[in-house]
Amino acid sequence: MQYSGIRNKTAIVTGAAEGIGYAICESLIRAGAQVVLNDLDKSRAEEAAKLLDVNNPGKCLAFAGDAGDVPTIERMVDFAVTNFGSVDFVVPNAGMSLFGDFLDFTPESFQKVMRLNLQGAFFLAQSAAKQMIRQGQGGRMILISSQVGIRAYHRLSAYGMTKAALRMFAQNLAYELGQHGITVNAIAPGATLTERTSQEQPDYEGVWSKLNPNGRVGKPEDIARTCLFLLSDEASHINGQTIPVDGGWTTAGKYPEDLS
Repeated sequence: MQYSGIRNKTAIVTGAAEGIGYAICESLIRAGAQVVLNDLDKSRAEEAAKLLDVNNPGKCLAFAGDAGDVPTIERMVDFAVTNFGSVDFVVPNAGMSLFGDFLDFTPESFQKVMRLNLQGAFFLAQSAAKQMIRQGQGGRMILISSQVGIRAYHRLSAYGMTKAALRMFAQNLAYELGQHGITVNAIAPGATLTERTSQEQPDYEGVWSKLNPNGRVGKPEDIARTCLFLLSDEASHINGQTIPVDGGWTTAGKYPEDLS
């Protein structure tokens, strides 16, 4: 399906050199948008942007930097406006999951997770919202929550806190920014096979294919397709919602230890 309201719009996607972020950038560019692709690693950001730009010259620009750092976020928004003329879509995708037992979790680890997952999303949304209001044409924001923000998961208490908070953040922003024509929704991905998650446990794909009610692991494209719909005009009356894209795991799915 070809969604309307995407072509010639400008998106910022953080943490996008690979995985879900990269897939979101790819889907946006195919739909005719132009994208600022952010990643912490400069060489990886530039390599990813170059790959996406091969068949769409000038549609994807890399912006390297820490997506949890407020001055960097402000420069990124300015970069998008300078190069593409506007900011219409924002997807604060960058995030980290630090596993650790609650009783042993350190303040340093806690602050790392909060800084990127919450501070980064909050201030990118704030900076982008100010720009969207100046433009006077509305806009779209998609926050990346998680199935772990809906159901408890062993050794991910800090991460789960941040992803649950993003669900409420989407509701608050929908309420505050709706008057400006800005919609804000969240996606809660389930277990998704990426370069990073494939290293988290042996046979990640096989394990989660057994755990998910629909019998398969998620792919980055599953998240990207949902994101593209929520950014489109077809989703203009969806606001403040969290959409799980998890094969049904949050309904009644099992945990990895249930297979042993």
